[in-house]
Amino acid sequence: MRILMLSQFYPPIIGGGAIHARSLSVELAARGHEVAVATLLHRGQTEFELDQGVRVYRIRSSLRRVPGVFSDSGRQYAPPFPDPEAMLALRRISRQEKPEIVHAHNWLVYSFLPLKASSGARLIMTLHNHGLTCVKTTLLYRDAACTGPGPLKCLGCAAQHYGLAKGIPTIVSYRMISLTRRGLVDMFLPVSRAVAIDNQLVGSDLPFQVVQNFISDDIGAPEAEDDIEPYTAQLPSGDYLLFVGAFQRQKGMDILLRAYAGLRDAPPLVLIGYETSEWPALSAHCPANVIILKDWPRRAVMAAWRRSMLGLLPSVGPESSPTVIMEAMSTGCPVIVSRIGGIAELVADGETGLLVEPGDVAALRQAMESLLAHPDLRRRMGEAALSKVADFRASAVVPRIERVYRELLEQAPRRGEGQSEIAVSGKYDN
Repeated sequence: MRILMLSQFYPPIIGGGAIHARSLSVELAARGHEVAVATLLHRGQTEFELDQGVRVYRIRSSLRRVPGVFSDSGRQYAPPFPDPEAMLALRRISRQEKPEIVHAHNWLVYSFLPLKASSGARLIMTLHNHGLTCVKTTLLYRDAACTGPGPLKCLGCAAQHYGLAKGIPTIVSYRMISLTRRGLVDMFLPVSRAVAIDNQLVGSDLPFQVVQNFISDDIGAPEAEDDIEPYTAQLPSGDYLLFVGAFQRQKGMDILLRAYAGLRDAPPLVLIGYETSEWPALSAHCPANVIILKDWPRRAVMAAWRRSMLGLLPSVGPESSPTVIMEAMSTGCPVIVSRIGGIAELVADGETGLLVEPGDVAALRQAMESLLAHPDLRRRMGEAALSKVADFRASAVVPRIERVYRELLEQAPRRGEGQSEIAVSGKYDN
């Protein structure tokens, strides 16, 4: 099967979406498929490389020429409308690769939509966030979980988030192109039930199946750490708490720092991730004994998980299906996480970790105190996490994605553009 992945980020750019796109591509190539990836070119990267049998094309976008437009902390984002230069590059790659399946993971899909009919490929879109209903993709409104979209509400929110000059055209183009997207995507794959609900797929006539994120089968196994020693040497020699993710408000960074500041005689708190525009304000009152480590490769992050005593992800915005939680569980690390979005579909409260209400500083601090005071409970939760994580390994998840591919290719040819022949709307494939 010939497959073309579309992902605005791909390693060495870090982040859950980038890791998922690479992991899926490598797994599919190992299973005998012809796999190529189209991703945005970032500074210092090569335009083409072979990655474990995957052909990686890094393409330029027109908007990269405008500083600060759809970019943040050195990351270039795909816009919610066709980018002329990216669209031309995707047309060239599509003609060269002749994909049967195009599998998109974020807004880079918009630059492929005008090419979809001529490509003859079936289009699948994995939903890692809330991009079908939220122009920011976060489903956050005034730093709290949004109750749902509305024309004026979304317009004001977009203008505040992107700035007035960029926010208004962004929301207008987003609304207009979303109608085209609905007709051209052959299958949506939300990564959790929560994502399916929040993107308003449930009860709609859009085709979707829930297929969660995954981790490689051997990701939790210890490995030689000689090449990552410069990273691991920065970790505390003893016990520590660990957060991995973007340094932003949505991940609950301010909540975590406030909760940690109230602990007495606590082990160090290690933060591994990358800066966002919010980080300077969030870190202004960072407590003592917090170690900040930026832009680590994944192997070094996994080594940090194996050494940590407790993982933390106190998100305040709806999470989809955080791979970082699966990674922690694969090393037998218990976690304290927010009861929000798809997180509750990964963590069994009181068994593999603890769930706390998002934004509740006191509840987070109490949960941390409880697990710090009971090492036997941490050990039992870690063992349960190791058992549970088998459901999230590649050998369990990737065959389901392959089945979706086969089912789509077996469908009768489309009768016309924008009309889907697939009648599986509302299917939960878990």
